[in-house]
Amino acid sequence: MAEYIAEAALAQLVKPHDHIFIPGSSGEPSAFMSALLCESDGTKDLRILTSYVPGINKLEIDRFAPTASVSGLFMQPGLRDAQRDGRYRFLPITYAGFVRHLQENVELDLIVIQTSPPDDDGLCSLGPAVEFAPTAVKKSRRILGLLNHRTPRVRGAVKIPYSHFDYVCEVDSELPEYTTTLDDSSISVARNVASLIDDGSIVQIGLGRVPAALSLQLSDRRKLRFHSGMLSDGLIDLVKAGAVDEDCIHSCCVLVGSESLYRWAADYGALQVVGCEVTHNLQTLSAQDRFISVNSALEVDLFGQCNLEHADGRSVSGPGGAPDFARGARLSNGGRSIVALCATHSAGTASRIVPRLGERSIGTLSRVDVDYVVTDFGVARLVGASVHERAKALVAIAAPEFREDLSRSWRDIAAWL
Repeated sequence: MAEYIAEAALAQLVKPHDHIFIPGSSGEPSAFMSALLCESDGTKDLRILTSYVPGINKLEIDRFAPTASVSGLFMQPGLRDAQRDGRYRFLPITYAGFVRHLQENVELDLIVIQTSPPDDDGLCSLGPAVEFAPTAVKKSRRILGLLNHRTPRVRGAVKIPYSHFDYVCEVDSELPEYTTTLDDSSISVARNVASLIDDGSIVQIGLGRVPAALSLQLSDRRKLRFHSGMLSDGLIDLVKAGAVDEDCIHSCCVLVGSESLYRWAADYGALQVVGCEVTHNLQTLSAQDRFISVNSALEVDLFGQCNLEHADGRSVSGPGGAPDFARGARLSNGGRSIVALCATHSAGTASRIVPRLGERSIGTLSRVDVDYVVTDFGVARLVGASVHERAKALVAIAAPEFREDLSRSWRDIAAWL
């Protein structure tokens, strides 16, 4: 029988040196974290493992005790000092890799998961966020369920029997929301990406301006299927436009968007929200015909190497599921691994197509896992192209004002190839 815990007493469930898993995205257990951080010694000597996502979940590392250690899958702008002094441990690992890490290397004292209240059968829905919960609950000695009345009972989401909880707490917490704005460049990029997606394709898209714009550009497609890490409000628009195959089940591990998305998802029967052990499994991805992966990047060099994590030399993100999906698409029969980005940044003063990734950049995607690179200036087909043909194609989709310098740089590089 689960023990009922008042919200004000949540911090009493942990003790120094406990190892705790805190989910991220729309499953962030904000009531638990607030209770923990309000106690002066609430995080003393704790070891916290989290899947917080930049732009969705804010990790207030300076509110943690100096002796606490937090490990996560993404860097965020405010974590640089904490990483240097060991208070934050960034794990450069993909989502599929993290599933294996949990299975093989992690033992937890407590996992905190936010669910809907139990239904008539005593089942609590994980709602819009499942991600690593199915794997992590198997590695934890204790499970705390936050029964949130705002968490929708998504019909196709993983459910946990109420009887599996060691502790429960009723909360009323708003779910994290995600919105983005579109600009002319992202719309142009999306239009070019859409030219590579045919009717009946299985599509993976993430979050950001280009994925949001892409949903609008695909409204005239038919029988599209989705197998993704994250899905957002664009799915609603595509369903209304008749672009989505209603005869199959669409999969993701997380829904992140507006409150309207969460309400809509509760009644959409063609959607399943499952764990990353399913959505990011390479065998599953590569076995799907015509699987198309669309990932964003911060810069791409003339070899086709892609940096998804460092901006202006600073670590701002992590690999996430991009390498998993890119590799799966490359191995899929008729699949395509696409990397999409605007051609410039810093108000148009710098090119995102660069000669080589610099000393302060990270190669998140290797050149062998990318079929197409797309900017607002066109599509570069890398699959089947030689090293020199790749470079020429990438120069051609850079902003016009940078193409001459890029061509000159490639001639210097080619001299030693």
